[in-house]
Amino acid sequence: MEQMQFGITFDYLCPFARNANEAVLNGFADGRDWEPTFHAFSLAQVHTADDEPDVWDQPSGKSGVLALQWGLAVRDNYPDYFPDVHRALFAVRHDHGRDLNDEFVIREAVSSAGADADAVAGLVASGAPMEAVAADHVECVVGWQVFGVPTFIVEDQAIFVRLMSRGVADDVQRVLDLAAWTDLNEFKRATIPR
Repeated sequence: MEQMQFGITFDYLCPFARNANEAVLNGFADGRDWEPTFHAFSLAQVHTADDEPDVWDQPSGKSGVLALQWGLAVRDNYPDYFPDVHRALFAVRHDHGRDLNDEFVIREAVSSAGADADAVAGLVASGAPMEAVAADHVECVVGWQVFGVPTFIVEDQAIFVRLMSRGVADDVQRVLDLAAWTDLNEFKRATIPR
């Protein structure tokens, strides 16, 4: 059976991105026939005024950008550690309520996932992960008109989705199945039945 290739955007700031990204990780770990690609998308950049520099050009950085750099450093250089680091960086904010701009906090998360925090810090200091954040974000915006997270990218389609449950792989499969239905443009509940 051929694996389903798709992308998914993330920013560690967003709880809905966490729900969907964990669902993808869970499904992949359970042996689903998926071949996901994870794309960083900066919510801070989306909320940057036109007269301000891009978040990747600001020395002090904005919320969430440092965590994206660490995540991409691991994704691009230590892919075997990426699933655990990805989960740990989401947990920094959403489980522990800690600051994604605090390098010490991020180092702890990366180390807790088994990766070498010093090696990853060296990569971040090189500037390459910040370039990767910019490249991922711009590719998402220009290539697929992405405007938020999580967005699933299936072939040439971008589908913004908010999954209410955390980490449910079957929910991702439903999204992937609906992506094949190209006559559906928008499906949005007026209220959440909870």
